[in-house]
Amino acid sequence: MEEAFQKALRELKRHGVLLQTDARLPNVCQSVAGAPVRGSWWAHPKSHEIFRVNCALADHPDVIVVKLISAKLTYVERALWSSVAAIGRPREAWQLQRLSPDARKLLKEVDRAPVETHRELAKPASELEKLLLVYSEQFHTQAGSHARRLDTWDRWLDRAVVVTVQQSPDHARHSLEQLVESLNQQFSGNGRLPWQH
Repeated sequence: MEEAFQKALRELKRHGVLLQTDARLPNVCQSVAGAPVRGSWWAHPKSHEIFRVNCALADHPDVIVVKLISAKLTYVERALWSSVAAIGRPREAWQLQRLSPDARKLLKEVDRAPVETHRELAKPASELEKLLLVYSEQFHTQAGSHARRLDTWDRWLDRAVVVTVQQSPDHARHSLEQLVESLNQQFSGNGRLPWQH
């Protein structure tokens, strides 16, 4: 597993981002399997190794996981964290205008304090994640199951003391657009960012 993890980490550092799965763009499934994975990666013979590499990347101190490209889980290296936070913090019209009432309610709860989601909050939580309105992280409960905690970008920035946001949302969006456009051209992909409808 260590060799597969190191290979995926090198790809992440080379590209700045690495999707969990995608038909064309650089992704963990293809990195581990050695070829594109069609359909659910859970059915692939290397699914256990793919799962372990996904977990190891998510736990790496230089990686955050956000639904950045095509609303898919995307591993983002530290150099791009400030861009993602710069986009998520201001809560612009493109982020707020189509939110469901449940997602708006959940966002207000997150503003007050971090929220550990449960099954009933899965859909509104996913809405908030896809629009970069919250920082989301997976964690293990005391019972051993996976859970998700939503927090504001400001509180996350306070914890991630090495990250400073010194760019405007416009500049951050432009830099990520250039990155994704370059990846799309290089890999004949069709990746889209949350504000690109």
